[in-house]
Amino acid sequence: MLIHAQACMHAGDVLIPFEYDPGEIKPTDIEISISHCGICHSDLHLMENDWGTNSYPLVPGHEIVGVVTATGAEVAGINKGMRVGVGWQRGSCGDCSHCVAGEENVCTRTEATCIGSFGGFAEAIRCHHRFVFPIPDVISSELAAPLLCAGVTVFSPLARAGIASGMKVGVLGIGGLGHLALQFAKAMGADVTAISSSKDKEEEARKLGADHFINSSNGMQMKRASRSFHFLISTVSSGLEWTHFLSQVRPGGDMCLVGVPKEPLVIPIGTLIGGQKSISGSSIGGTKSMQAMLKFAAKHDVRPQVECLPMDQANLGITKLKNNSARYRIVLLNF
Repeated sequence: MLIHAQACMHAGDVLIPFEYDPGEIKPTDIEISISHCGICHSDLHLMENDWGTNSYPLVPGHEIVGVVTATGAEVAGINKGMRVGVGWQRGSCGDCSHCVAGEENVCTRTEATCIGSFGGFAEAIRCHHRFVFPIPDVISSELAAPLLCAGVTVFSPLARAGIASGMKVGVLGIGGLGHLALQFAKAMGADVTAISSSKDKEEEARKLGADHFINSSNGMQMKRASRSFHFLISTVSSGLEWTHFLSQVRPGGDMCLVGVPKEPLVIPIGTLIGGQKSISGSSIGGTKSMQAMLKFAAKHDVRPQVECLPMDQANLGITKLKNNSARYRIVLLNF
């Protein structure tokens, strides 16, 4: 069989039609007919080879929803006809302590869905059954797709931090990741503050769950928030004056980075020592986090805001992502 896809042939190129033969299905694999695939900022990083990790041709896409069309001989529990999803990760060693604990995202032999393999801007995909997740019935496919990367990326660190009622959480950057972080943090019971340089996002941020809003270009508002947050999650992909935002974290608190700026992080060590603060990073989530996130999102009605485009308009979606005109996630459709 041939799988038809949209591929980038060289770094910085636009997407063009592409096809490939996946070969015989492996005993541990599941084949999925893709109905929906979200566009993530990581796809743009990959297309431009910002991380120097990928080869070409490159088929992006790792927020995948579709229907199972075939299963390998060793697959159990997932059957043909089931609606399922795949996120950033498609494989790992399966044997290390991290994999055994359901934390496959930090396995040293992790395999990404669209690095070294062809991703979800396509009509079908195959991957290891451990990284294929049934989608709750109450979540529609176009809304489920962004949860499989953006959703788990912000849910995982919030859950690990034990966010609960009475805790103060700041969400820096109200975009594809941030608009979901607001909803998750609010559903966990936190007092939530949205932080953005775009004043026009205040009304929408409050509708998404923010109790407060800080315009990060307003020095007085920033000063009033000094030493206030138990947990500050940064979803931005641009370099900032990080000491300004670390100053908003209370003693013993944490600033967690999930966005990926190109610039190095520069922080005076005394800023951390003086307040016994920490800076952490978080990458997607393992299988346990993914399952917990989908269950939590279904129960608490956490849903992304999406704009849908046909798969053959993937370049238009990438352009919208580049110029920040997406509010907040773009999902490609195969029908």
